[in-house]
Amino acid sequence: MSHIHGHEVMHMMANSGLSYTRESLREAIHTQFGAATTYFTCSSDRMNADQLMDFLQSKGKFHPTEGGFGLDKDQICNH
Repeated sequence: MSHIHGHEVMHMMANSGLSYTRESLREAIHTQFGAATTYFTCSSDRMNADQLMDFLQSKGKFHPTEGGFGLDKDQICNH
């Protein structure tokens, strides 16, 4: 089982240039990193994909788009 920093998910989103729904982002995360992967951030640990999405949304990382939501590279902190 892998343990990935949330920045990797944010980079995946920003680099794709796509809009996501919760379902399509979950699918993209599972495809890219694996369904059993856990995620951590600077302030949280051992999250699954849904918990990471909730965390990122609570931190204001997602912006609404016509098709759901997206992420700008400016939203990725560099620490």
